[in-house]
Amino acid sequence: MARNTTVQADANAPAITRLLAEFVATHPSRGWSDAVEHEAHRTFLNWAGCAVGAARHESVQAALAAVQMLQPAPQATLLGRAERVDMASAALINGISSHTFDFDDTHLRTIIHPAGPVAPALLALAEVTGASGRALMDALVLGVDVSCRLGNVMYPEHYDRGWHITGSTGTLGAAAGCARLLGLDADRTQMALGIAASQPVGLREQFGTMTKPLHPGAAARAGLMSALMAQHGYTASKRALEAPRGFVQVVSTKAAWHEATDALGERFEIATNTYKPFACGIVVHPGIDACAQLRAQGVRAENVERIELKVHSLVLELCGKKEPADGLAAKFSVYHGCAVGLIYGRAGEGEFDDAVVTSEAVVALRRKVVATVAEGIEEDQADVTAVLRDGRRIHIFVEHAIGSMQRPMSNADLEAKFHGQADAVIGAAGSQALIETCWGLGRATDVGALVSAGRAPD
Repeated sequence: MARNTTVQADANAPAITRLLAEFVATHPSRGWSDAVEHEAHRTFLNWAGCAVGAARHESVQAALAAVQMLQPAPQATLLGRAERVDMASAALINGISSHTFDFDDTHLRTIIHPAGPVAPALLALAEVTGASGRALMDALVLGVDVSCRLGNVMYPEHYDRGWHITGSTGTLGAAAGCARLLGLDADRTQMALGIAASQPVGLREQFGTMTKPLHPGAAARAGLMSALMAQHGYTASKRALEAPRGFVQVVSTKAAWHEATDALGERFEIATNTYKPFACGIVVHPGIDACAQLRAQGVRAENVERIELKVHSLVLELCGKKEPADGLAAKFSVYHGCAVGLIYGRAGEGEFDDAVVTSEAVVALRRKVVATVAEGIEEDQADVTAVLRDGRRIHIFVEHAIGSMQRPMSNADLEAKFHGQADAVIGAAGSQALIETCWGLGRATDVGALVSAGRAPD
């Protein structure tokens, strides 16, 4: 019986696969402002600290154990660890590690974590090929631009369908960045994007499990392999991104094509990157910020009758877990975030430790948080009122949480965050050495000093 194969799609979409390939292959080295260059270094620094910080987490241990069964060649470094593996596996493991604590960067317009898929692929490839730090930074800026621009094309419809946008666009960003680092021409870069387009990674159903951090790691590995295959002549559709049955129109009902090319080469998405002060889903941050402010005003958990929390609908959709059983699940609980924000005044990785999540005091306060969706509240806002036992009501409204574009983390904040994650893994001196090599990466002749500083002692 014949099937109706009619597709309601745009058959006349612009040739964005080719346009992006030409951009990646031909844009001048360091062809952006000092501000963009500085943000690229902040992005890499933040990513490296996150990767080192989670290097000993059980999710990384499990993934590495699986990789080692393949008997990988010791080509590339795992940040925060002594082991070395093949470069594809290094991209995978470093990508997993950098996202395990949910403490990495965020492109707020699309909630993509840009560095997670792109940076580990580039670091592994640069180590093996001997590429310069300048070449790596160029590839990072351009790879992030590709993934975030494609996110702009599809967000929020793509995300609403259930795709974890960091993984699904990250494969393309990693492929673009690796193609640039390999020096591929526009034709082969176009093939790299085409190969990557058939490998979108990540479902939102996995949030709160070890598989969520797999998404940027798997995207990094897939993007790296796509570029390597294209280098050796492997082919793909020249319209893999825009065709009616290509990537964008298959995985999204929105296809705002102009977002891929508007001000291409003039505006760089990495310039709007942000960094998390709290180790959890970004939409929880305004609530944590508000509760930390309540604590600073003298509010204590034992005096609280309830916490009235008004938020955007996306907060409860993504982070509405009322009774998280462990740290991974608690990262998607606005109730837990508010509880630790009030009790501790912070929400670093320690506040998502399993023992904290299940502690009597945190559970008791978590159950006093009453969260409702309110009209007029934006995704990055929170309206919080602490109702005290003596009848007082103390109100905090967060317009923009700390870590947002409006209240960005300073360089000193990023360095303190780095030390907070990495010191326990590679020591304070090792962390400081790695911080310094990250700041100077654009001037480095290769990445040898960086991977040496980031490697744990045998």
